Amino acid sequence: MLEPIVNYVVETVGSLGYFGIFIMMFLESSFFPFPSEVVMIPAGYLAYKGEMNIFIAIFSGIAGSLAGALFNYFLAIKYGRAFLIRYGKYFFISENTIKKVEDFFKEHGHISTFSGRLIPAVRQYISFPAGLARMNLLTFSIYTTLGAAIWVIILAYLGYFIGGNEALIKEYLRYIIIVIIVALAIMGYFYYKKKRKCKQ
Repeated sequence: MLEPIVNYVVETVGSLGYFGIFIMMFLESSFFPFPSEVVMIPAGYLAYKGEMNIFIAIFSGIAGSLAGALFNYFLAIKYGRAFLIRYGKYFFISENTIKKVEDFFKEHGHISTFSGRLIPAVRQYISFPAGLARMNLLTFSIYTTLGAAIWVIILAYLGYFIGGNEALIKEYLRYIIIVIIVALAIMGYFYYKKKRKCKQ
């Protein structure tokens, strides 16, 4: 049932090319809940098949991740915490999420912009407290690039090295897509419930 979706994902990454990888990783790294696994694993798989260059794909993924992180960083600097709390809920960013990443940033310091990139629940939002704290831009960019590079390289080479087993790639992506569908359904349910409660 999910195989057509998996095939579509792989074909989409291939058709959009390196710019598509950049855009999708930009979204993943900013406020949009878009999983990097759905981008970089197929990119690695396509590199194995000779349809992409693995190094350009990785560079595009890292560049997109950095651009998305910088977007969040400058958003936090320009508009502040109150804005993020007020409008973040429309992108499934709760006040609790912001508080968690702020606590993580305070506990681990500037290095958290590196280590946080490797933690799924934190990686998309660690740029917010860095921006709110007005962390040095160069330091932020270096740490973010290093953290993003590790994550992107792992996923791309995972797709590349198991590329010989097409069934395994599709099985892996199938589980990821199931998780995404369930997560979106849950978020949609709570959003609808919250909206309905506000109207009452």
